[in-house]
Amino acid sequence: MKMYEIQDVTFELKKYEFSEPFRITGWIHNEAENVDVKVVLKSGKIGMGEASPSYRVNGEKVSALMALQKDVKEMLIGSDVRNYRRIFEIMDGFSRTAPSVKAAVQYAILDSLSMATEMPVYQMLGGSKSEIKIDKTVGIDELNKMVEKAKRFYHEEGYETLKIKVGENLKEDVRKILAISDATKGASYVVDANQGYSVKEAIQFANATYENGVNIVVFEQPVIWNNLDGLKILRYNSPIPIAADESAKTKYDVYELIRNGCVDFINIKLMKSGISDALSIVELAKTTDTGLMIGCMSESSLGISQSVHFAAGIGAFAYHDLDSHMLLKERGFRGKFKQEGELIKL
Repeated sequence: MKMYEIQDVTFELKKYEFSEPFRITGWIHNEAENVDVKVVLKSGKIGMGEASPSYRVNGEKVSALMALQKDVKEMLIGSDVRNYRRIFEIMDGFSRTAPSVKAAVQYAILDSLSMATEMPVYQMLGGSKSEIKIDKTVGIDELNKMVEKAKRFYHEEGYETLKIKVGENLKEDVRKILAISDATKGASYVVDANQGYSVKEAIQFANATYENGVNIVVFEQPVIWNNLDGLKILRYNSPIPIAADESAKTKYDVYELIRNGCVDFINIKLMKSGISDALSIVELAKTTDTGLMIGCMSESSLGISQSVHFAAGIGAFAYHDLDSHMLLKERGFRGKFKQEGELIKL
């Protein structure tokens, strides 16, 4: 039926300011440049996706992504979105060069089919859950400011899991996480070093926090992304679970990480893998009893909606680090979900 055929694909550049500078290891974010992807069907139904490029992680620049609009449109015009796996295979060609565009287009395809069939995307993906709990992130800052944010997020806003950024100074990081733990007894922590430590430093951090009773449930990407041997050494010398983020972009990366026994957890981000690789990574993780979390780049509410629907539909994630939309100044909320503090409902 022609009503399901793609009539047009358009890209639109969107710029957002962060509510305040957001600092991670070696990087300070003041603004985000994202790309809205619109898929228009012949029936007039419209599907939306968002690409949030990262030069640090994927080597992407937004100007290069915008230049892909003509090619993507020519490849997809006339395709039937009911056969979305065929379209996914076409977009797999962008896995290394423009993974965030791959993710945005793949989701927009599902969203357009969702609009045409009146079935939410999370149900199309399996409908495993209708709600999820997310964490909230404390970026790198002075100790007292990080403690105050953690206290507010946990005691006042009710976030049971906090994401804590570290990785620039081992001794200061240990002081900070101990102070945060003292101020937020009962919370769980996902600690993210964003590749900032050596293997030795990462082991020291893990031991120091464990010995002091800090409830770290995941220690994310402590060392540089291509140091797989270092990740493996760390995993077997750390009392807390180790996760790969920057090391785990495609399904092939994850296969190597799991095959070599490098990690306990994989952090899936649609902006790194797209939906097609993310589905494969989930099955790899299930087969090998590897833990899963889902994260984000600098997505607005539109982009976070993609990951929310994916996570709820699949239902395989222990932790949901999906709070970037709360860090950005948006003119209006565009997510297809409702949020009540840490609880996101579909």
